[in-house]
Amino acid sequence: MSTKNSIDEIGNFCLMTGNANPELAQKIADHMGVKIFDTFVGRFNNGESQVMISDSIRGKDIFIIQPTSQPVNDNLMDLLIMADACKRASAHSITAVVPYYAYARQDRKTRGREPISAKLVANLMVAAGMTRVITVDLHAGQIQGFFDIPVDHLKAAPVLADYFREQDFGNDLVVVSPDLGGVTRARELADYLKAPIAIIEKRRPRPGEAEVMSIIGDVNGKIALMVDDIVDTAGSLCEGAKALRKLGAKKVIAACTHAVLSKNAVERIDNSDIGQLVITDTIPLPPDKHSPKITVLSMAGAIGDVILNIQSHRSVSVLFR
Repeated sequence: MSTKNSIDEIGNFCLMTGNANPELAQKIADHMGVKIFDTFVGRFNNGESQVMISDSIRGKDIFIIQPTSQPVNDNLMDLLIMADACKRASAHSITAVVPYYAYARQDRKTRGREPISAKLVANLMVAAGMTRVITVDLHAGQIQGFFDIPVDHLKAAPVLADYFREQDFGNDLVVVSPDLGGVTRARELADYLKAPIAIIEKRRPRPGEAEVMSIIGDVNGKIALMVDDIVDTAGSLCEGAKALRKLGAKKVIAACTHAVLSKNAVERIDNSDIGQLVITDTIPLPPDKHSPKITVLSMAGAIGDVILNIQSHRSVSVLFR
């Protein structure tokens, strides 16, 4: 697809960004061959979000790039207020480009008197004026149904697959799901790479902790590629890597779309059996979390192509076949 021809077709179009990941927003703009619209997103003295849009956006189609990563509540509030500002400025449409969707792990009630925060965030976004959402690798695909507006759910698997194909692992690769719930995600990447899969069966004795019970599949003498949507404390990945090595895996690699990397996650990865962690830039990686083991791939091209196809009224799904 020619970027120039697509840009000629997209009409009244504005790309905006909040403060959550301006580097990714700039990469998307560069890929599309457009400029980021001049918008101020800051704080009043009392800590409240302040948004000022420099020029008229009446009748324009707005795309706001703003993952809701740390600090989660600040970035979420900035997104909501930006959308409200655009709605009150008579924008034609407002698409929230949210590469990382916060509160996605609170998508159901697991015990009494718990909130379903993923649904609440969806309600807030619709109420703020969003008319479409673009996101990447939701923790649970059914979150798309929490919205009463269109949701374009991108997958990082094609980007990850392109990278791992270049490594030329031959027939030694096996894709590993770190738990039973991630089998579909592992199968999708395995299909791209034409590799078998294995599954780690684990239990969680306490929130944020994981204990490996058994591994389904053959990993002996293989390069084990664990794939997950989020790496948070990295406990599950590190325990999984230890179990895979004990069962004869000659090397363990991990691939995760969203690098939350809370607390001492990077130190834990550096001291683990994981040889390499491949992540994407849906969440910015601050300097204090850089590591020789961590490789960052960009989702900018994929997101930019989706925006172009939406704006030129073309199929989005065709990009990921």
